Amino acid sequence: MNRKDKQAGKLSSRNPIINTIYTADPSAHVWEDGKVYIYASHDMDPARGCDLMDRYHVFSSADMVNWQDEGEILRSEDVSWGRPEGGFMWAPDCAYKNGTYYFYYPHPSGSAWNDTWKIGVATSKKPASGFVDQGYVPGLGGFALIDPCVLVDEDNRAYMYYGGGSRCEGGELNDDMLSIKGNMLEMEGLEDFHEAAWVFKREGLYYLTYADNLEGNNRMRYATSDKPLGPWTYRGIFLEPTGCSTTHGSVAEFNGQWYLFYHNQEISGEGNLRSVCIDYLYFNEDGTIQTVVQTKEGVLPAGDEPSQTLDFQIYEAAACSMGGGASLEVDEQENRFVSGLQSAGSYCEFEHIAGEEGGRAALLIQYATEDRLAKLHLTVNGSDYSLLNALSTSSLSEFCGEARITVPLEPGDRNTIRLSGGNGEVRVARMLVGLLDS
Repeated sequence: MNRKDKQAGKLSSRNPIINTIYTADPSAHVWEDGKVYIYASHDMDPARGCDLMDRYHVFSSADMVNWQDEGEILRSEDVSWGRPEGGFMWAPDCAYKNGTYYFYYPHPSGSAWNDTWKIGVATSKKPASGFVDQGYVPGLGGFALIDPCVLVDEDNRAYMYYGGGSRCEGGELNDDMLSIKGNMLEMEGLEDFHEAAWVFKREGLYYLTYADNLEGNNRMRYATSDKPLGPWTYRGIFLEPTGCSTTHGSVAEFNGQWYLFYHNQEISGEGNLRSVCIDYLYFNEDGTIQTVVQTKEGVLPAGDEPSQTLDFQIYEAAACSMGGGASLEVDEQENRFVSGLQSAGSYCEFEHIAGEEGGRAALLIQYATEDRLAKLHLTVNGSDYSLLNALSTSSLSEFCGEARITVPLEPGDRNTIRLSGGNGEVRVARMLVGLLDS
């Protein structure tokens, strides 16, 4: 059985906009295809500080409301020069120049993580897949220097910014986008800089936003300049604390409206399990930024409805195998579902998933739970994809919950997807699989 899925018709984006996995540090860009893309870090669940952050994901939208997980684009295992223990894949950014997408990310090169930061680069001809690591930018990094941001200016010159430990630096990239022209310079004029530098340009004015040092709950401040590398004039605070122990954001314009992308801990209640949000960003006539109003509603649709319609293959609960206390049940409406997934060691496994030629596949798992937050552990062909959130549907008989994530499938129909329980009472009705790559 097939189902077409377009995700259209949502009244607003709602915050957080991504709730199946934990995402943070969103870097947003609008590329030539007219879509907005978010390059986000991934808080692995369960967390251990920020040590385990890994497996960068990309999300795209044609209307700011309906978001497609484009899947994972890079993990620490792909980085030959990186920290042997992995993890520590912190806030990234992406830039586009001369037909190539450049994905920049901070990652330690040694076990002494905070002393060995470097800025890695992966490249692709596509905005959300096919990235291959190219090493790191020579001469950058060291103690606490993280959070790269790259601005490609209107004259096609590119600038990199990064920083941490109360120091922010910027410099021009060479045409290869893989090395710095000359030396990095300390950005002057910033007040109470902590980390999370982001630079954008509006009406000829450059803006540098960043997180400050407010203990336990950073705010976002900004400065402006008429030159890409300053000196900067401090302008004030434009985002108050989000309830999260860290603050990190980006600014982008889409169809004439400006937006702030940031994160909070609304879903998890934990500062190391964060979720991306979007709200409107407004400017005064003199170019200063108004304080951003944080909302649960998020933003309204802008631009076109999603043009891509995925053809989903439906795999019913009745067709999966079960174990560890999981069992198949039928309700009064004759809906078949897997129950018993609250038990440790329980699982349901969907076999013979069709991957056709292989590539990325969007999974949509339909579930019901009374818990505020239950979880399912996803493995695909034996590979771990961490925990997926299952948010409350108010009733164990309301199968309106949808967990969405994109994963790679092998060619043919021998793919196996397992959902393991033991993290709250959640019932699974079916799984839908839509291929993104032809």
